[in-house]
Amino acid sequence: MKVSLIIAVYKDVEALKLIIESLRYQTYTNFEVIIAEDGEYPPMKEYIDTIKDLDVKHTTQEDLGVRKSRSQNNAIRVSSGDYLIFIDGDCILYSDFIENHIKLSSHKIIVTGRRVNLGPSYSNMLRTNYITSLWLEKNFLKQYLKISNDAKEEKHTEEGFKIKPFGLIHKIINYIYKNKQISILGCNFSCYKQAMLDINGFDEGLGNSAFASDTDLEWRFRGLGYNIISAKYITNLFHLYHKRKEGVFIRGMMEQIEQNKVNNLFKCEFGITQ
Repeated sequence: MKVSLIIAVYKDVEALKLIIESLRYQTYTNFEVIIAEDGEYPPMKEYIDTIKDLDVKHTTQEDLGVRKSRSQNNAIRVSSGDYLIFIDGDCILYSDFIENHIKLSSHKIIVTGRRVNLGPSYSNMLRTNYITSLWLEKNFLKQYLKISNDAKEEKHTEEGFKIKPFGLIHKIINYIYKNKQISILGCNFSCYKQAMLDINGFDEGLGNSAFASDTDLEWRFRGLGYNIISAKYITNLFHLYHKRKEGVFIRGMMEQIEQNKVNNLFKCEFGITQ
């Protein structure tokens, strides 16, 4: 099955280089890369044009402020894979990331993983090529305490531990959380392309709110009969450190979502098709 890996980016070429390098380590190889740029940054295009060993597509749009949802919809339109995986432009993949998303996939399932929040020191070591993401993945247990201490303000270092999909530990975790509602993490989730077409993709009507990347997707998927499952400890990725940005709140945003729920608008009006 062909996979379309969609990377939402904005100007951070250095981080994209690390993502591309991690894609060269992937154990699953039938994939295309779609770089969904929320802007038209010349250095981004210059770097992308140098990638010759991967199947890469690059979508752009005029830089009019944060329009991530529109950018991701652009990528869905040009995708040729049957299966879509979404990540952010500051997330570096474990070598079995794509393979494990595929192992957990099913037509009425949305798969969502978590992320290892790296601190400034380990992020800098990656950005300066002092270490590679593959080295960090393979040495995670040995480096755990150091990684955790470096990321003490970020937390979630334990998300880097690996378990086998459908193995005993996975089954135990599923049993423990069988009655818990799983939330989508916008920087690490996947589904069949048809699932995104069914809800008409990301709702651009929600503007630049982060709600459109995950919270809004959840109720719309569930409303059409999709189940969201956790890939915690299975589809792992490293999140590069950056200073936290203040969350963007648009007046009336949650009210709009609640009104959409009342009206059963599972398929948004301003999405892949408009």
